[in-house]
Amino acid sequence: MKKNILAFIKEIVPIIAGILIAMYINNWNEDRKDKKYINQIFSSINKELAETNEDITEKLVVQESLIDTVDFYLKNDSTSILEIILKAEGIKIPSIKINSWKAISNSKIELMDYEKISALANIEEQKETLRMKGEYLLNFIYPNTKETGIDKKELLKLLIRDITVTEKMIQNEIDRITND
Repeated sequence: MKKNILAFIKEIVPIIAGILIAMYINNWNEDRKDKKYINQIFSSINKELAETNEDITEKLVVQESLIDTVDFYLKNDSTSILEIILKAEGIKIPSIKINSWKAISNSKIELMDYEKISALANIEEQKETLRMKGEYLLNFIYPNTKETGIDKKELLKLLIRDITVTEKMIQNEIDRITND
């Protein structure tokens, strides 16, 4: 009986060791693949955020110009909101790119650092807020294009200023991600 037990142990130990080694190699390989995937996603996220940051910076200049133009014509009763917008070369809203974030948030989010997840989720929320504010601005402008009164012009300025605040918040979140 003792011989049988020793023979069994001699046969089972190499099998168990082989299984453990195979599991270790498999886990190591999965970790390597996950790290490669995360690096690729972060590279893509960083590119998108850099493009977004650049677009926001460009659009902020245009929006500040529009605010300055509204200020210049604020008390001028003969200049309409439409004329002010045309003189400022229109209204520009930046494009917020977060496609890579959406891809990873639906699959392997557990591989990411919480701070980055939080900042990217905030950017996603701010993108939606910016979209809604843009829609609200357009819904204000269309029926008021011929308005020349100071009250409507001040409201236009306030709406644009509110959009710029959201854009700056997005830039702060981008800085939070890229400076880690």
